[in-house]
Amino acid sequence: MTAKNRLIVALDVKTESEAQRLVDMLRGIAGMFKIGSQLFTATGPTFVRKIVNSGERVFLDLKFHDIPNTVAAAGVEAMRLGVSIFNVHAAGGSEMMRRTANAVAESADSEGLTRPSIIAVTVLTSADQKTLAEVGWTTNSEALVGSLSMLAEAAGLDGVVASPLEVGIVRSVIKKAGFIVVTPGVRPAGAALGDQSRVTTPREAIDAGADYLVVGRPIIEAPDPAGAALQIVDELETGSTNNIR
Repeated sequence: MTAKNRLIVALDVKTESEAQRLVDMLRGIAGMFKIGSQLFTATGPTFVRKIVNSGERVFLDLKFHDIPNTVAAAGVEAMRLGVSIFNVHAAGGSEMMRRTANAVAESADSEGLTRPSIIAVTVLTSADQKTLAEVGWTTNSEALVGSLSMLAEAAGLDGVVASPLEVGIVRSVIKKAGFIVVTPGVRPAGAALGDQSRVTTPREAIDAGADYLVVGRPIIEAPDPAGAALQIVDELETGSTNNIR
């Protein structure tokens, strides 16, 4: 995988025009674009189709978490949009994840469509031990990421979303070839952390074993988004390549 293809730019903006401007600026630099809750709520599935039909790859980041039947149905609709990756919450449980994976695979086969990668969110990068305790998790984030990753693998999912600080844990407990690790919470050296609490630099995340890096504000809020994205790609290309798989 090239350094460019590892970069997913988060289109965390308010309007379709803002998002389209970023896609036009970053076309050929970023390997994929993430459409999350804010932009999807503002623009709906039409904009997702527009980006896909323009030849770009989309990571639909809606973190589905509901009863198994509802999430499975939503997953099938995400597949029909033509996205390359979409995610669910691992905390939804093994039945929810398994039924979603099966429904998407069956529908893709029967409709002649490409099956997207389905990945599970483990622990949000904004969550610290206090946050986990508030919602009833008594274990630490490292142990929780490991157990949820194994649950996702057993349910037939293709990978997980995990903090760059926990990528090594995922790689230590998952032996399945091709298991994807997508890491948000990546910040170039000197960038503001914002509301992220468990972060690393792009090079550190890749060296730890990440496949894809999700980067938002350091790129989309930069005076020169294309230049900021190119700087990250350059960091990946010129750094140590010993651990790039």
